[in-house]
Amino acid sequence: MANLKYLVMIIVFMSFLTGCGFKDIDNRVFVTGIGIDPSKNDEGKYRVTLKLAIPASIKEKSNASSSYQFLVHEGDNIGEIIQILETYTDKVLEFGHAKVILINELLLEENLKDFMDYLFRRGDIQSIAYIGAARGSAEDVLRTLPKGEAVVASPLIKFFGETGNDSTYVVTVYLYEIRRDFHSKGIDAILPIVEVNKSGKHLMVNKLLIVGDKGEPLELTSKFTQAFNALKNSVPGYSFKLDSDGYKLLLNMTTTKMKYNIIKENGQPKSIKVDVQMSGVISQSNKTLLVDKLDEYNKLAAKEIKQELEKMFTNIQEKKLDPFGFGLRYRTMQLHQKGTLEKWEKAYPKLPIDVTVDVDLKSTGTID
Repeated sequence: MANLKYLVMIIVFMSFLTGCGFKDIDNRVFVTGIGIDPSKNDEGKYRVTLKLAIPASIKEKSNASSSYQFLVHEGDNIGEIIQILETYTDKVLEFGHAKVILINELLLEENLKDFMDYLFRRGDIQSIAYIGAARGSAEDVLRTLPKGEAVVASPLIKFFGETGNDSTYVVTVYLYEIRRDFHSKGIDAILPIVEVNKSGKHLMVNKLLIVGDKGEPLELTSKFTQAFNALKNSVPGYSFKLDSDGYKLLLNMTTTKMKYNIIKENGQPKSIKVDVQMSGVISQSNKTLLVDKLDEYNKLAAKEIKQELEKMFTNIQEKKLDPFGFGLRYRTMQLHQKGTLEKWEKAYPKLPIDVTVDVDLKSTGTID
């Protein structure tokens, strides 16, 4: 009798519970990319483009353009724009597969927080989404569909992910990294630049943008972008074209490691000591090379690479930018006290950066 009483109570209680908000897969559409551009008219501030994956039959898979739908709207607030875009389709917009977020590089001259706050707070947009700076238009980049692009996939996912492109020119940045570096004092955020080639058929990712909280972002050349990626992320494959003392060599570094220290005197930052270790092979030469002269080639390569890296550090330092996080390291070396950050920001632009490069070439290459 007691068991029957409890059973009745459970049934009555369950009758007051509402059903879950589950939506069938047929009533959902997946957002694979988000693009944010400046508005094209005076009525709004931003122009948001959503790239939607449309399921296609096997016969339709050969036509990539039919596999996607694009929703576009303009307004003053990213959140309100997304709400309006939800009325552009009869299905629920699923952002859990939005693996690529592109921000027009013109917007990066403003405060990142103004338009990125929504992306950070929205729970269904993954923090591991790839993020990049679109050159020209984020919408145009999203609409570029190279031949062979599969449904639900994206060439940008293959650029930034580990399953496709592994070029040392491509720097991968996640949404959570932008948030972390934006809010951290002593380091500046970076974004890979994504652009469409002149024919409009291919995407290119081989440059980097350094974004500070003040002033205009700094663009690194392809050569400096590759060097930055090798130093900061220890990415193998850094190449260097050496043209000195009658030698024209192409060096390919299989390993690159960077260590650095902030040198202090009386509690004040005095210099930055950077130690770079590289090892690799000679991939190309204009003359016959001898194995017993590897030490000579090592010294010549170290000298030339040192000069190249010094140019990169000076270029970044002159703009008062710090993508390596030297200032963050300095802060960890101090007991917390008022004025530490201000002291660093005042000293950093004039700090000597002492670069030491050690090159270990394993061979002169293989010739059959």
